[in-house]
Amino acid sequence: MKVTGTPFRHRSAFRRSLAVAGGALAGLTALAFAVPGTATAATAPAPAAAHSHISHPQLDWMGSTVAAHEGTAQAAPGTVGPLVAQTPGMDVSAYQGSVNWAGAWANGGKFAYIKATEATTYTNPDFTQQYNGSYNVGMIRGAYHFATPDTSSGAAQADYFVAHGGGWSADGKTLPPMLDIEYNPYGAECYGLSASGMVGWISSFVNEVHAKTTRWPTIYSTTDWWTTCTGNSSAFSTNDPLFIARYSSSAGTLPAGWGFYTFWQYADSGTFPGDQDYFNGALDRLQALALNQ
Repeated sequence: MKVTGTPFRHRSAFRRSLAVAGGALAGLTALAFAVPGTATAATAPAPAAAHSHISHPQLDWMGSTVAAHEGTAQAAPGTVGPLVAQTPGMDVSAYQGSVNWAGAWANGGKFAYIKATEATTYTNPDFTQQYNGSYNVGMIRGAYHFATPDTSSGAAQADYFVAHGGGWSADGKTLPPMLDIEYNPYGAECYGLSASGMVGWISSFVNEVHAKTTRWPTIYSTTDWWTTCTGNSSAFSTNDPLFIARYSSSAGTLPAGWGFYTFWQYADSGTFPGDQDYFNGALDRLQALALNQ
């Protein structure tokens, strides 16, 4: 991935440089936008700085903490497998800004997950361009929430997410809402929660999303974080599709209960803007997931 005006190839390096510089981008104020096909709210959220703990939400994306904890042993292009019946896609956040969706579509991208919110104070200022733009070129897209379990309850964050882009509609082009739960970018790896406390927080979030949207959300995480911070809980494998993160030539061992992954984030840069992902199936199965079939 090439980022205009940034001298780093990987966003993780750029992220670390900003942290060393003292978080110069902290306190970004984002506006919420109503997006067709979602239960969005027209009200603007409070600035990210309203909660001192969340100081750089624009630098928190799916996998933003993974490389520092698990490395970036990424496979060379074309060597990631198995590739049979895998559908390529990507995930993006405010870090990418305005995305060239026509170019991503021309390069074979079929789906995208877009960051909508973090905690209960931040919305992605580029959400409308990214969410609508991906849809307009033909992609199946969904929204995700970056969890901060130590700032508010799972239900509170789910409500904020659904109200600011995390809805769902049976239009055949909207993926289930997604929970991004990974290493804490602000402190203790497991956000100060016990394994049972973390399972309770996640349960609160996914149950509230289901109550508000009728869909069980996708859960994004890594096997290492999940094992450490939930005690390798299998409580969510029946209802919630798994989006596994592993920057390697295979998805590796999955968290308990899940016999297969639905999505796999296999690299943090490549052909598409943002992170490089696969849906574990052919395009018609991705369409079926969007329709809850």
